[in-house]
Amino acid sequence: MIDCHCHISASEFDVDRENVLEKAFSAGVSAVVAVTESSADFGAVLGLASCCREDLVIAPCLGVHPVQQDVGSGEQRSACMADLEGALAEIRRHSNLLVGIGEVGLDFQPRIAPTKVEKDGQRDVLRAQAELAKELDLPLNVHSRSAGKPTVDLLKECGATNVVLHAFDGRAAVARVGVEAGFYFSIPPSIVRSEQTQKLVSVVPLDQLLLETDSPALGPEKQVRNEPSNLQVSADTIASIKGLTADEVKAATTQNALRLFSKIKPLLRR
Repeated sequence: MIDCHCHISASEFDVDRENVLEKAFSAGVSAVVAVTESSADFGAVLGLASCCREDLVIAPCLGVHPVQQDVGSGEQRSACMADLEGALAEIRRHSNLLVGIGEVGLDFQPRIAPTKVEKDGQRDVLRAQAELAKELDLPLNVHSRSAGKPTVDLLKECGATNVVLHAFDGRAAVARVGVEAGFYFSIPPSIVRSEQTQKLVSVVPLDQLLLETDSPALGPEKQVRNEPSNLQVSADTIASIKGLTADEVKAATTQNALRLFSKIKPLLRR
């Protein structure tokens, strides 16, 4: 199995990250796609990816998330072009090490993007990173909270084709537009408590589904830290919805992941 969206560098894992990764490997996880939220995270993810592990692969994505933290107040705010200062150059400089660009996207929650100004700022940030992804021939790992249709529309406008929409919370009709565009959808373990995600799985073809955890968030239980080993929960639930075995789902989603994140395959240990 491949965890296609994980914040393994998050501080929640500082006390036991090695144990978490060993547990994931024992659970059948062969690779973890590690994403960032801001340029401040780039060094940590690249550092983890550079460790020569004998078990699973940590495959890095670098990107600037649509929700940023204000340096002064610590409050969450909408991303703007100033947040890309230096980030695009760093992504370009490390592009040979990257399997994708992310976490990028749009987040139109009212508390984050209350006006058109914030929404347009996020669109500019996503557009710039989508153009860079095309230039570097890297897939996009995309966030679209409360912004399913605007995100799909903008990605299509940018001509993005290699895309995974992680933890997509949009309507099934919008998901179908993403399917027609060739986008992938990654499914977290929180599917066990989300009717919306279960419906999403029912409308997305198996060959466009991926597994993810979004660790430490979106676990099978609320308020409990999520881990890459919980990919099995996603696989089991998808299998139940699709009328397949978990092994069939794991095999298919792994091949899907290797198609999208093609630079992972040469790195795999097993």
